[in-house]
Order: sequence, then structure tokens, then C-alpha cells
Amino acid sequence: MKEFSFPNITLPEMFFQTAKRFPQKTAISFYHLSFTYEQVMEMINRTAAGLSELGVKKGDRVALMMPNAPHYVVAYYAVLSLGAIVVQLNPMYTSYELRHLLADSGATVIVVYEPLFDRVEEIWEETVLRYAILLNFPGPVQKADDRRFLTVERVMAMGKVAPPAVELDPAEDVAVIQYTGGTTGLPKGAMLTHRNLVANVYQSLENFREGVAEGEEKVLVALPLFHVYGMTVGMNLGMSIGANLVLLPRFEVTEVLEAIKKHRPSMFPGAPTMYIAINSHPKVHEYGLDSIRICNSGSAPLPVEVLMSFEEKTGGMILEGYGLSETSPVTHTNPYHGKRKAGSIGKVVAGTEAKIVDLATGTKELSNGESGELIVRGPQVMKGYWNNPEETAQTLRDGWLFTGDIAMRDEDGYYYIVDRKKDMIIASGFNIYPREVEEVLYAHPGILEAAVIGVPHPYRGETVKAFVVKKPGEALSEEEVIKFSRERLAAYKVPTEVEFLPELPKTMVGKVLRRALRNRNA
Repeated sequence: MKEFSFPNITLPEMFFQTAKRFPQKTAISFYHLSFTYEQVMEMINRTAAGLSELGVKKGDRVALMMPNAPHYVVAYYAVLSLGAIVVQLNPMYTSYELRHLLADSGATVIVVYEPLFDRVEEIWEETVLRYAILLNFPGPVQKADDRRFLTVERVMAMGKVAPPAVELDPAEDVAVIQYTGGTTGLPKGAMLTHRNLVANVYQSLENFREGVAEGEEKVLVALPLFHVYGMTVGMNLGMSIGANLVLLPRFEVTEVLEAIKKHRPSMFPGAPTMYIAINSHPKVHEYGLDSIRICNSGSAPLPVEVLMSFEEKTGGMILEGYGLSETSPVTHTNPYHGKRKAGSIGKVVAGTEAKIVDLATGTKELSNGESGELIVRGPQVMKGYWNNPEETAQTLRDGWLFTGDIAMRDEDGYYYIVDRKKDMIIASGFNIYPREVEEVLYAHPGILEAAVIGVPHPYRGETVKAFVVKKPGEALSEEEVIKFSRERLAAYKVPTEVEFLPELPKTMVGKVLRRALRNRNA
């Protein structure tokens, strides 16, 4: 493992160091608004002082529930500068989902986009929330202030004195509770320390540091900041190098292309669904995507066909990587300088170790070319799960984090995700990895998106069912899809059923919700 070092600082210290180096550089662009690093630093300090007046102190949990906006960046660093813990909440969560997360985290304050507040208000009495801080854009908050519900502007106005200095241990003090997707059971809160998150910024930068000009880059952030990938590779990394964050509250392909044309960003962290949408846009060549030098792809597997098509159409370069909420998130990436391998998640990032172990015991290390569970360790690995020692003990063993992903390593040290352990299909005793079948389906010229699951079969135990989204104007039958697959896959891997959908169910960061597909099939 290559020698790797990074500063022993907190996330707010990392931001403030940048703000002092580049005070007049634009830190955030949001539609017609822009803010310099000096202005953002002042807003952070005022917000932190206001939160302190409300009683927020070290160790308290403050939930953030909003789309990407300058308010997110300000609230995030303000909470952390008090030694409090950010609880990331997906703005799409229902009251039912919020009930568990707010109760589990014990958040006492929530900063929330006003149009979403009714979901929080509905369950207010079932939580320990003391204050809701409301924001809106465009225009002011409509709800009247009372002792519990305050506007962001009012909180900032309360901060007339500097926020209190707080002593923090980057290695021990938790910065963020990042809830996992909860594909099985209730979501678990990964405790990410300041050290975890700062280390991951520097690990990510190490891969392309020679290609980055500090104080000069523009990062297009359409990935949601509440997601660990957008938080680290978009916001925290961008802030560490004095970049201009071009924030968009959601991914809408034409709006993204217009932002690229207007701002000429040099970096664009994305997800496979974003690249698929850009590939499919009929006028993609008119928007000047040649400004983008570095595209990261994460959060879900990137089909090889999608990568090749995007690079052919735009001239951009996509570096596919891999990570988890539990690892802040990046553990692997393809190199910026050096050989990229399409379909691979690349090599481990600096300061990280990885092994492939057998599925049965998790103790026997496997050789190159063999598939098993991927386990990792490094400074970015979480402290544990919040209020969940049993799951922590199951996932963290002897310093290694067991990812639950099935992977293999080639002779050059590049890793390939074969599939999720829990998504593996077993038909007549054969192991079938959905991604292998999906790669074949993506190669069909008439297929825009595809996902496969295992469905019950009276003789084989399970068989493969494919869900397919056709490209616009394509006439494609179930028989054609099965025939195409049969020519390219072993017989036991070929889908026996095909269902056409207008779109695949996904999370906000583009992960296909296989659970929703299974429920649809139940």
C-alpha cells in the first residue's frame, strides 16, 4: 500500500482554510445568485452563532432536509463548526420514513425546505424536535414564525456574536449520520467522523491532483448533497480546492445541459442514469460538453455501453469508481493518469486496502479471478452504525468492513463488482449475477435501460426476469429480447420473462430499486 497522509483537521477547518486562501473567488453559483468564499464563510459563522443561541451544542443532531441550494452548504458547515452532527435526510422521504430516522437519530433541530415541511409537521409530536428552521426559494417562507418554526434569515440575524469555539477530535467525533438505503429492514445510520470525511476528500483528490488547478475549477453538482457521494465528491472536495460549485436542485437533463453551456464546468460527478439521459438527448452536441475534463461515476454500476457512448458523443472521460455510505464513500476508482478498464471500478484509492474473501465464512482470501465478497479497510471506514452495535459487529470485523458486494480482482489489481450478495439469483444450483445479464441487455440497440431480478420457479428454484425500457420509437418484443440474450449468455442465465416499463424505479441518485421490481412481481 502506497504511503498516504492527509491533514488532521475537521471539515469546517478544511473549508475555512480554503476561504482564507480564495476569499474573493466564487464559491457557489445557484441560478442567478453567486456567493464568494468570504460571503459563504460569513453566512456559516452567522448561522452557527444563531444555532448556538437556540441551544445547539457539541454532539447534538441537526437534520437537513432540502434539495441542493446554497442553504445546504451553509447549514452543513455551520452545524459541524459547533461540533454538532449533521443527519442527512432525503427530501423524498414520506412522513412514515421520517418518523424512524428522526426518532433513531434523536435530532432536536431540522433545517427544512418549506414545501416539504408538512411531512415533518405531521409527525412533530412523535419526535424530540425542538425547532424547525425553514427556507424557501424563490421567495420568502410563508409560514409565520413561532417559537418552534423559524426562518433561516431569522436564525442568521440572531447570530450577532461569533459562534463559540469548540474542541473536536477529528478521529473520534462524528460529523455526519448517513443513513443507508434500507433495502433490507430499517435504514442504518453510518457514523462518519471528521477524519473519515476529510480523508476521503484527500483520497479522491490523490487520483487526479495533477489535473486540478486550485481556485480555478468549476464543479457541476446535480447529485444530491444529502447523498454521501454528492456530499464528498461534489461539495466537500469542491470546497477543499476552492472550486466554484454550480448547484442544481435536481437532475433534469435539459437544465443540466444548459448549465454546462453557461458555466463551462470542468468537473461533473454523476451517476449512470445521468449519463444515459445525456446520451439520449437529441441535441447533446449543441451544448459544448468539451469543458468537462473529469467525470466521476458512482452510486450504481455503469454499463460499459453507456460509458462508451457518452465518451464518443461528448469527448469527456468518465472515471468509474465505487463506494458505500459506510466508507465516506470512495474506496476504488479508475485512474485519471493511467490505464482505465471499462466495466471495472478501478484500483483502491490511496491509503486503502481491499481483499476478496469466500462467501461462506468471510475468512479465506481468494485469488485473482475468483469471485467473493469485497472487504475493505482504511481511514474512510465509518466508526460504526448509530445505536446499532449488532449490525456494527456484523459489518466491521477485525478492522475490515464487509461490503456485501460480490467482486473479483484481475492480475493488474483492478476490481470488478459482479453483484450485490443479496441480489444473486440461484437457478438450478447455478449462481447468476444480475449485472452480467444487464450488460448484455444494454448492448441491444433498442434498449435504453434494463434491470433483472430472480423470480420463483417450480423446478429451477429461481429464474431470470428482465425489466426493459425501450428507446423512443423502438418496437421491441419479448421474444426478440430473449433471442438476443440466448445468443450471448449460457442457457441458465437467459431471461425467461421480459416486462416492458416506461421507466425503471430508482433512487434520487440513480440506483435501480430492485425491491420495487420484486414487489411489482409479487
